[in-house]
Amino acid sequence: MTGSARLHKMARMNMKKIFVTGGVLAMLAMAGTAFGQKDKDDEPTCFLYFQVIKDDNGKPVRNAAVIMHAVNAKGKQERGDMELKTDPEGKANFDGIPYGKLRVQVLAHGFQTFGEDYDVEKAKMEITIKLKRPQGQYSVYDDHPKDSSAPPKPDPPPPDQNKKPN
Repeated sequence: MTGSARLHKMARMNMKKIFVTGGVLAMLAMAGTAFGQKDKDDEPTCFLYFQVIKDDNGKPVRNAAVIMHAVNAKGKQERGDMELKTDPEGKANFDGIPYGKLRVQVLAHGFQTFGEDYDVEKAKMEITIKLKRPQGQYSVYDDHPKDSSAPPKPDPPPPDQNKKPN
């Protein structure tokens, strides 16, 4: 047998070992994930109906992003978000949300971001979300109306009394 034939035969044997080893590892990985996961088909799920409206006049908000996050028992947000968009009537829905805690965020142009956690425990749930317009920032430097329950502040002394005679 020549040297190149011997190398060719060794390369084929090594390739067979790699394929067999890779196949065994792939089967073990699939078996591990199958045992580690719950069967989602056996868990109860919910059909969620969302209605997004304006807080000031009750009109629907179209094209708002409704983002759903699963929340674990410790209150931490889990991976795997899902986003829906509202239709012209401000409605969006989704079927297949597993029971448990669900964090809902709603984003829409020209409105404050909404966020709240819900307990999903029924086969059907209707959630109405009222979005507010942005508020101005509060500044201690601006003039604000006096609080009627606050005690009156003493007036500063006139400028003449603050000067010392020379």
